[in-house]
Order: sequence, then C-alpha cells, then structure tokens
Amino acid sequence: MITRTGGRHLLGAHLIDSTGSGLLLAFTVVYFARTTPLGLTEIGAAISLGRLLALPTALLTGPVIDRLGARQVAAAANLLSALAYTAFLTAGQAWQIVGVVCLAQIGTAAYWTASTGLVVLAAEAPDRPRWFALVGSLRNGGLAVGGAIGALLLATGGTTGLRATVVANAVSFAVAAALLATWQPPVRAAAPTTSAVEGSYRTVLRDRRYLLLVAVNLSFVLASLVLSLLLAVYLTEGLHRQAWVAGSLLVLNSAQVVLTQTAVARRLSRHRPIRVVVAGALLNALAFGLFALLSAAPGWAVMAGLYAAMLVYNLAETVATPFREELSVSLAHPGLRGRYLAVYQLSWTLGQTVGPALLTLLLGWGAACPWLFLAAASLTAVPLLLALERESVAPARVTLAEA
Repeated sequence: MITRTGGRHLLGAHLIDSTGSGLLLAFTVVYFARTTPLGLTEIGAAISLGRLLALPTALLTGPVIDRLGARQVAAAANLLSALAYTAFLTAGQAWQIVGVVCLAQIGTAAYWTASTGLVVLAAEAPDRPRWFALVGSLRNGGLAVGGAIGALLLATGGTTGLRATVVANAVSFAVAAALLATWQPPVRAAAPTTSAVEGSYRTVLRDRRYLLLVAVNLSFVLASLVLSLLLAVYLTEGLHRQAWVAGSLLVLNSAQVVLTQTAVARRLSRHRPIRVVVAGALLNALAFGLFALLSAAPGWAVMAGLYAAMLVYNLAETVATPFREELSVSLAHPGLRGRYLAVYQLSWTLGQTVGPALLTLLLGWGAACPWLFLAAASLTAVPLLLALERESVAPARVTLAEA
C-alpha cells in the first residue's frame, strides 16, 4: 500500500527525523555542560527560558497551516530545526543557548502541530489509524536507535562524539525536510473555502466536542511523562531498585510498541475510535494502579509486578495513540484544521510544562501518590470520552474531515 500511495517519502522523513532526534534527546544538558564554561544551573535556566519563549509557536503555526498546508509547514519546521542544531555548535554563552534552544523548540512545536495533518494527506479516513500506528512505530524505533547511537558516540568520543551527534541531528532534519518538500501526497484534502480560512480560534473554542478531546488528551500527555520523568526515580528512590531495571523497562516499551503497534491498530480498526480510546484510558488506570501497589508489595513480588505493570502501560499506548491522533484530525473542521491541531498541541505543551513539577511534588508526598493521581486522571478521561461520543451526531464521526 505504501508503494502505491507514494508514502515512502513521508515514512522515511519520520524515521530519519526520529533517529536524529534520538541522538541528542537525552544529552542536551550534557552537551552544553561539556562544550561551554557554564554551570548546570545556568544551562538548565537557559534551556527552560528558550523553551518558554517558544510556547506561542503552536497557536501561531495553526493559521499558517490553514494557508499553506501541513506538508509545507512540516518541511519548513524541519529545516528550521536543522539550522537551530547547526547553531548549537557555536553556542558558548547563556544568551546563545537561549536563542538556539528557542529556535529548535519552535521547529519542533511547528512540526508536531503539522505532523498529524500529513497523515490526512497520505491516507483515506478508514486507513488513517493504521498509518498513525505505523508512524508511531517508526518514531519509537528511530528514537531508540538514535539514543543508542548517541550513547555510543558519547562513550567512545567524549566531547567530539557529542559534537558529532549534533551534526548528525542537524543533517537528519535537513534530509527529512527535503523528503517532505519533494513528497507528492496521493490524497488531496479538499481546498478550504474562503469563509473557513477566514475563521479564527474562537471557532475552535466554541467547539465543545474538540475541547473535550483536548481535555482527554491532557490525561494521556501526563501518562506519557512516566517514561522520561517518573519511572527511574520511582524505582531507585521509592522501590530502592537498581537503575538498570528502569533501562530494561524502557527497552521493553520500545520493543513492544515497535513490534505490536501496527498489528494492534489493524485489529482494532473495526471499532469506534472513541471506544478504543476509552479502553486505552482504562488500561492506563490499571497500569498506574499496579505501579502504586508495588510501593507496599513484598520484595519478592516487586520485579514481576513492575514488568506486568509496564506491559499493561505499553498496551495502553499501542491501543489508544493511533485513534487519539485520528480523532484529532477527523473532529477538526477541514478549513480550520491547522488551528484545531494547534489547540490540540496545547494539551501537549501544557502537560509537558506542568507535569514535571506536579509529579515530582506528588512523589515527595509519597511513592504511590503520583501513580494514584495518574490513575485518577485516566479514569476521569472515560466520562469525558463518553460525553464526546454523545456530542457527536454519529458515534463514529471520523469522516468529518473528509466531508
């Protein structure tokens, strides 16, 4: 199907982009610590300020997508990221770190605001969940491979290896931009009408269904922070386990998602997307409940419980992610899809901004507290999803974007 639809350029862009991103994902702070005279506090503050300055990117990108199209914006965003990471090589002062990090974050935010719209161009509505699943598998696999290569370059090359990862990351974004710029989508989205393009964010904010979806997605964004923020510190500080256990669980996550994402999406494609996302929320709640119980479990049960909880968490990701992405594009008005996706992206921005402080605060109250909060958030998503279904004219309104 991919060869017939000309999707190789799109899938190649995702794979190259994610592999390059994985190279530097865990080593940004380490890079600046090794290549500048600044202390960790200054570096952390500069990175945070750079990302803070980029916060309005999604909202500014939405109208541009509506005018120019998702493919053009995604290609330009990747090119901007390539320039930003090239500039990493010259950043030696705090204000320069703020500038290059801000540019990189603008490129990332603009790309992810446009990225779901690329699948709309690549596939008809019935095939989109499987495409989202395939893209997700490629991204997880690419990040894992990139992270392993980045760690190897750091271990063998030191500072030179870190600079090599930055160069490779910049090159990967440039190649991805070229692939998207030369990609000819087989499915042409209907051209927006003039009145639709002249709409505003007020139209999105009056759409009760879409706001419900954004609220639901916030619970999944918080859940996604488990891997990067909560898991390792919970294992080492809360359960007093060695750090390698967290590494093995991360490998399990990547392997399970990469190997099963497409097959799971194919099997679930006959079900209504909203009901599939409900199942994902319930699986997340179950996984977080299991993680919480481990803080009071006997020592002999902890290791088995960790892997069982991780398997359920991974299953929730593989079940819900493609169908959440499908809902984000299918419930959007086709003439204002860029603005709709920008508001959807804000749930990611908000969750990733508030989540670290919130979850670490809860962890300070008790080892089980952040897990109980995440379980409650996941359960709260269920009535919101059922309300979303009731708000829809038809239970499975996934063809709205094609109307």
